[in-house]
Amino acid sequence: MNVEPLRVVVVGGGAAGFFAAITAAQANPHAQVTLLEASRQPLAKVRISGGGRCNVTHACFEPSGLIQNYPRGGKALLGAFSRFQAKDTITWFATHGVPLKTEADGRMFPITNNSETVVNCLMDTALSSGVKVHTGTPVVQVKIHSSPLPVEGKQGGFDVVLKSGEKWYCDRLLLATGSNPIGYKIAQELGHTIEPPVPSLFTFNIKDEKLRALAGVSVDSVRLRLTVPEKPQIEQTGPLLITHWGLSGPVVLKLSAWGARVLHSRNYQTPLLINWLPHLKQEQVRQKLLTVKNEWAKRPISLHRGVDLPHRLWQYIISRAGITPEDRWAELSNKTLNQLVQELTQAQFFISGKGVFKEEFVTCGGVNLKEVNFKTMESKIVPGLYFAGEILDIDGVTGGFNFQSAWTTAYLGGLSVNS
Repeated sequence: MNVEPLRVVVVGGGAAGFFAAITAAQANPHAQVTLLEASRQPLAKVRISGGGRCNVTHACFEPSGLIQNYPRGGKALLGAFSRFQAKDTITWFATHGVPLKTEADGRMFPITNNSETVVNCLMDTALSSGVKVHTGTPVVQVKIHSSPLPVEGKQGGFDVVLKSGEKWYCDRLLLATGSNPIGYKIAQELGHTIEPPVPSLFTFNIKDEKLRALAGVSVDSVRLRLTVPEKPQIEQTGPLLITHWGLSGPVVLKLSAWGARVLHSRNYQTPLLINWLPHLKQEQVRQKLLTVKNEWAKRPISLHRGVDLPHRLWQYIISRAGITPEDRWAELSNKTLNQLVQELTQAQFFISGKGVFKEEFVTCGGVNLKEVNFKTMESKIVPGLYFAGEILDIDGVTGGFNFQSAWTTAYLGGLSVNS
């Protein structure tokens, strides 16, 4: 008696979709694995990520440490990372001809420094593993298959409806549509709850012409805090870059990720506190300034700063405290000193909007994580339905973490579709 092969359809030709399809095909060579991608060119986000180099993952090898980089989804990923994490990603790509290298900040790239290496690897491996890849094939709807003659040992399966009107039947369906609204629509129609998608990882617009005039100035470490009434404090510490539109750099991107929902709810209009010297307590800052005042009493404040900040930034900060370039340390009153301490440790700004971080647009929101079994990535609501990647309410900070959650969820989902 001939047994029909298991038919698996993966919707979405991004990193998660390809990795899930490859894993499914390699785990069960008898399965019929098909990948459907709406656009003509799959893996578009892989191509442009990391400035065209593709930040594949991050050199963080403890699941408990890794999850600290996910504003949403960390708790759910803890177990998943114990089964497939950054070490496994490195091994997988090395085995498939793409060795990775680690940069000083922990980000990992292919040694070729070219994202095409990753794209070609995924495309070639999918084809050699027997995955049928169909591009330019948009899916518009998925229906639970209702056959009057169910096949013994199989669940009902799904009818995948294409934009062309064509229907594809499958026994297992894995959605890896990223932040594309069609994926949310399909999941919702099948009974899932969608956490509203909002942007994550963006820069801050600050309407302060004198600050913007410092574009290009960077500070190794500052502490940023969102001051939103009746909300828990959200703050981050790290490197800052001043730009011609306001503020950017790792600390801003992290804060935008952790504060994504709060900032969205306020239409990206909210107060921001900056501590330019986060490694010092306020009293230590005061003592440093008093020491400079005593030692350089006759010197201009603008030229003798006593704290480790870029010269142009120091001049900007003292002007905010009401100090002119000609003012000398000996003339500094206690009131002005207090104001200067305030500007150095609790400077008040106002975020007036968000900018875009390069091409790497990340969204928080998606399928509610409580409705997914993170051991298998199978829906708890619809048997035979699986999820991987950014369609889930998971997002990481910049540095390779979003790709790592994509590889992990895709790997687990790809293995499980055969069960």
